[in-house]
Amino acid sequence: MSAIKDEKVTKLNSDYITEQELKKKNVHSRRVGLVRRLTVFGILALVVSIAMISTIITQASTIEDKKLEEEKLEQQLTKLETKQKQLEDEIVKLNDEEYIKKIARRDYFLSEEGEIIFNIKND
Repeated sequence: MSAIKDEKVTKLNSDYITEQELKKKNVHSRRVGLVRRLTVFGILALVVSIAMISTIITQASTIEDKKLEEEKLEQQLTKLETKQKQLEDEIVKLNDEEYIKKIARRDYFLSEEGEIIFNIKND
């Protein structure tokens, strides 16, 4: 029905109507351009956001791994420091002649003159 009405109505060709039609076309083309720019900007922002989130997740994972490795190495350092302290104490003891005699008696069954060593095993 509207197609029939359009055929019966004649258009006026005046400067005002031509100007208004140009304004409508300009507004429409600007709106289309705006939508396209916003779409491109939105896609670009989405890609950048995904890249940033991915980087943050990767870095957080790496940091967590490094923290676990640090804890493990700190435990190992503590054990090694304890062992070093024991070895230093052993060095001090090995400089003592009485301690050396005690080790010789215990491990090698050496005795002083006139001394008898009895080795008793405890169950």
